[in-house]
Amino acid sequence: MKVLLMGHPNVGKSAVFNRLTGANVIESNYPGTTVDYTKGYMRIKGEDITVVDVPGTFSLEPKDKAEEVAVKMLEEEEEGTVVICVIDSSKIERGLYLALEIMERGYPVMLALNMWDVAEDKNIDIDVEKLRKIFGIPVIPTVAISGEGIGELVKKIKETRPVEVDKIIKKVGGIDGTNRR
Repeated sequence: MKVLLMGHPNVGKSAVFNRLTGANVIESNYPGTTVDYTKGYMRIKGEDITVVDVPGTFSLEPKDKAEEVAVKMLEEEEEGTVVICVIDSSKIERGLYLALEIMERGYPVMLALNMWDVAEDKNIDIDVEKLRKIFGIPVIPTVAISGEGIGELVKKIKETRPVEVDKIIKKVGGIDGTNRR
């Protein structure tokens, strides 16, 4: 089993990675590039799991070399790979677009609403339960630098399954937010 940590640059993917893997880390360049990624390992109930800190990307329509590598790494994955989409909780709307793109391609996705403490400090109120119901996926508030929520994230990895984006769009009433019937 493999876990890909994906998200925008500077959302705390590396901090989540460090919490999941501890010190068992390998840094590499993606073949044929100078773009770095980090790979490490963790164990869940006796099973070894590879964890990859994918270069940051804003979408699956790459605009630079790092984004190209991120998309290639996702596309090369085999069945059984889970994507943890790490989102800056204080800028949640930005990260949800990428998460939807990944779900649309059929990958099992869970959301790590990282930097939860920053969102709270800014008085940003996020209805986590409503997000879980809308997306039908695990949504976990995290503060990776302190470890908050990481245990819950690990518990949900093996439960993560692909979802049908069309059903999500119907739940919210259309892609533009209008209630179409």
